[in-house]
Amino acid sequence: MSFEKIIHIGIKRTIILIHIFVYFVYADSDHQTDIKFHSHQESSLFKIQSVRNILGSFDPLEHSYGQLRAGYITFSDTLQKNKDAYAVGGHYHFTTKSWKGIQANLALYTILNLDIMQNQNYSNSGFFNAGGNSYILFLKAFLDGDWDKTKIRVGRQILNTPHLDSDDIRMMPNSFEAYTITDNHIKDIVFTAGFVTKMAGQGNGLDTSRFLKIEKVLGLQNKNSNGIFYASATYTGVEDFSLMSWYYNYHNIANIIYFESSYQYNVLRNVSLALAIQYNQSDNSGSAFLGKQNSRTYGISAEANFKDIGLTVLSAYTQDNGNGATGLSLGGGPFFTSMEIQTLDILGGAGNAWMIGAGHTIDYAGFKGITIGLAYAVFKAKETSLYASSEINAVLEYNWNKELSFMAVYASIDYHEGKDANNNPFNDYQQFRLIAKYNF
Repeated sequence: MSFEKIIHIGIKRTIILIHIFVYFVYADSDHQTDIKFHSHQESSLFKIQSVRNILGSFDPLEHSYGQLRAGYITFSDTLQKNKDAYAVGGHYHFTTKSWKGIQANLALYTILNLDIMQNQNYSNSGFFNAGGNSYILFLKAFLDGDWDKTKIRVGRQILNTPHLDSDDIRMMPNSFEAYTITDNHIKDIVFTAGFVTKMAGQGNGLDTSRFLKIEKVLGLQNKNSNGIFYASATYTGVEDFSLMSWYYNYHNIANIIYFESSYQYNVLRNVSLALAIQYNQSDNSGSAFLGKQNSRTYGISAEANFKDIGLTVLSAYTQDNGNGATGLSLGGGPFFTSMEIQTLDILGGAGNAWMIGAGHTIDYAGFKGITIGLAYAVFKAKETSLYASSEINAVLEYNWNKELSFMAVYASIDYHEGKDANNNPFNDYQQFRLIAKYNF
């Protein structure tokens, strides 16, 4: 029996076990319990965020019980009319009581297309499946094992690692079929490891409503990569300081090494400054199904927070000295300069990017819970004739209360250099999205 078949059978048996646990264990439960699965992101670490990280950040509390969403997205460029989409959806979670450290979790996600009567030539497919249709999906279906300082999770789950993440910026986050473990037996050091076989959600690039094998998500046909293995170590022993290292093996594709460190300190009583550095390296491995990988990416970021006036200012710079950023990030990616649309991967070769941004939280004159933000970034290939662009992001977020929130994001792309696969100049374009969320 092949390794791939063993994994496939294992996933099927896992899902069967989950259904058994839901029936027998949950039937005896008179209330839901919180999902508490610790990872490096739930520690006391301070971590500088890119614009993309902020917009797609994953809040574990948001995915504990249920949520309703309503969304609108529109896209336009210089050659075509607007492409719009309207959708409603949500997710509901079923969680069993813990039995000898084992707990089952199911989460049903759904998206309903509200513009089915619209001319499909002007419909935006960014919310829906490959056919532009509504769908229902068990995006999460896993077993948790929690024993002292070791946690194991098996099944469909949301990951938030540098190169595999939820990137929850539209109607549905990314999810992965995976086997993961977290261990904290050594003081101040958290170890994680995982094996990932499939991906679903808006970031898989083919069909958001299906869990597709990793090789298909990466554009490989008739190839078997046998998934992704990762391992990490995170140091948590110093307040306001983080240090993490990650290793990924994309079987027969590439090996990736990622380092990140950040430190925050108070300049004045109500003014703090955070600095961060990152390094990312990828090299082809095995059969090199995606060709040569030889990226060496460096990044630096600075963030100033003026607490008295609710103002945050950030800037970042990233540079790749190899043959381009990995292009292997399944999600928003780890780079400090990532924006709503573009990340460093888009260069397809050596180059650099820089960004500046500011956010202001309104908390006076009777207004609370409103945040406005503006960011500007430039992306340039080493040979600027191949690719050069700029992106503007404008963000408005309003948290009415703990249950209800709204986020509107406008992104504008201006191409300065570069041509598409048909040797035509890229067309400037704009995108606007509005997402409303109600947690219950």
